[in-house]
Formats: sequence, structure tokens, C-alpha cells
Amino acid sequence: MTRNRGFSPEDGASFAEVLVAMTLTLIGLVGAMGAFQAAERSLRIGTLATQALALAESRIEAKRAVRWERLLLDDLNHDGVVDLVMHDDGMGGDVEASDGIYSGSWDHDGVHLIWTLTPSRSDSLSASGHVLIEARAIYAVGESQREVRVGILRANPVFVGIR
Repeated sequence: MTRNRGFSPEDGASFAEVLVAMTLTLIGLVGAMGAFQAAERSLRIGTLATQALALAESRIEAKRAVRWERLLLDDLNHDGVVDLVMHDDGMGGDVEASDGIYSGSWDHDGVHLIWTLTPSRSDSLSASGHVLIEARAIYAVGESQREVRVGILRANPVFVGIR
């Protein structure tokens, strides 16, 4: 009498079937780990971009809210003490000396922030009718750098015209 060699519930899996199942499981796990790594990298880049934008916007808002006479003074840590005085000397973020553009810079948590103040008249801030306030936040993404720029025009509240 011959037995039918088909599948029966008592038979176990062969060694080859176990190896194929393990290989497929490993491929799935490696793919899932890669997806988690890519998601974490995207989240880190998004967080850094959001932080850069928030720093640039907060610097603009700080310059917008301060009295005109104190536009060149910066309290970076909000403790009431001036931490930085903007200069037009070609140093510390200022591109060129005596070009009429005052600038300051600050590094914070991987973001390099540079803000500039450009009066409408380069000879005097108090005689200017308005200023252009710009902030640039530069941050690294891998081997490259990205930049966020924001700006605003602010009018001199005591300006009465050119004399």
C-alpha cells in the first residue's frame, strides 16, 4: 500500500522553508528600520528649519518693538541687559565697513543668525525716514547649507522730513 505524499497536518516545515521565511522577515525589518531612519532625518531637518525661521522672525519682531533710539542695541537673552551693539565696521557679520548697513550675528543651537539694519539715509539713523530690517538664519543640512530670510520696513516715528 502506498501513502499519498501530500500535505498532512502532522508534517513540519522543511529547513528551506524556515530559511526563506527568516530571510523575508529580515528584509522587512531592514526596510522598516530604513523608513524610521529617513523619518527621523526629515523630522530633524524640519525642526531645524522651524527653529531657524522662529529665530529670524523673533529678531525682526524685537527690532520692530524697540524704541527707535535703541534700534542698534540687542538684548539676546531677554534679561534686560544689552548683549550686543550693532556696528558698521566690517566685522562680526557685517559685510563691509562704512557701507551704511549695521549688522549683528548670533549662533544658537546649530543656527547662525545674522540681522541687518539699513537706514534710508546712510549718514544718520536718526535722520532716516525708515529702515529696512532683515534677518537671515543659516543652518546645515548634511553637507549643504540652507537659509531662511525675512525682512520688514520700519518707519521712523519722529521723522518730519529732510531739512
